Amino acid sequence: MLLPWWIMKRKAFIQQSTLWAGGLLVSPHIIHTENEMTSNKSIPTNLPYVISTWNVPFATKITGDALNKGVEALDAAVLGVAYEEANLQNTTVGNGGSPDRDGEVTLDACVMNHEGNCGAVMAVQNITHVAALAKDVMEKTPHVILAGEGAKKFALEQGYQAENLLSEKSKKEWEKWLEKGNYNPKINIENHDTIGMLCSDQNGNLSGVCTTSGLAYKMKGRVGDSPVIGSGLYIDNAIGGAVATGLGEEVIKTVGSFLIVELMRQGKTPQEACEEAVSRILEKQKGKPDFQVAYLATNKKGEIGSYSIHSGFSYTIYKNDLNQNIASKAMY
Repeated sequence: MLLPWWIMKRKAFIQQSTLWAGGLLVSPHIIHTENEMTSNKSIPTNLPYVISTWNVPFATKITGDALNKGVEALDAAVLGVAYEEANLQNTTVGNGGSPDRDGEVTLDACVMNHEGNCGAVMAVQNITHVAALAKDVMEKTPHVILAGEGAKKFALEQGYQAENLLSEKSKKEWEKWLEKGNYNPKINIENHDTIGMLCSDQNGNLSGVCTTSGLAYKMKGRVGDSPVIGSGLYIDNAIGGAVATGLGEEVIKTVGSFLIVELMRQGKTPQEACEEAVSRILEKQKGKPDFQVAYLATNKKGEIGSYSIHSGFSYTIYKNDLNQNIASKAMY
């Protein structure tokens, strides 16, 4: 079968990027970190832009370049996150993701476009590009969600290639974990996790993607917030969009991304909405929590907000051919 168009484009990009990847990652005029910048930023609304959780300059550049060429927001976002889904060094997304406690890698993803249409896949094995698969669910089926074997069967019917997603790196880390086998479902608070991406295209339309391999060493069948519309991702093209990262169980309890968009509808800025969403989680906790949750949001004005429980969360913005990684404000 022919490979989907986005895989062919991603392969072409990766082949090209091998010539200049080192320069992209270290060149100060391309990657610029502003640790002292506040999270509530305003950007020109007449320009396309992309924001993503964590420091993912390759993904945001791919997406931003596509937006600059007139690609619609959702198509651009799916193309960008595909890079991280194929990145074996990223153990929280796609191929090479951390497995469940049985040593099996299962992936989750969802997408939502400016028309309010959405698609999601849950607990998918052997398929790397689950964000694109979620988009196919949205566009090619009468459903919103496909899970497990059904999602995999649909992917193979669409021409996706089955792959072993357990990399040697993730396998060794899982085998080391097996020595003690202590199940401690905490999300890291350091520097990486679920990829949540929001885009505004040249027409000013907003779309978003969320993709993940979920909690490392989770119970088989566990699904977090990432593929749950309203929790891991929510878009209202008249208002704005939001994405979440961190311990999905806590995000689901407050339907965090939907909450943020509704707070923006009521007049709050993206920053105020993200802070309120984190407060809704914390008010149910006794003392300082030992898990991380972080939110990233934008509104139709082009304002951006981010907030997390613990410090260490950051987001990447790409506009005007420039990547910036910005440290988020945090409660602790």
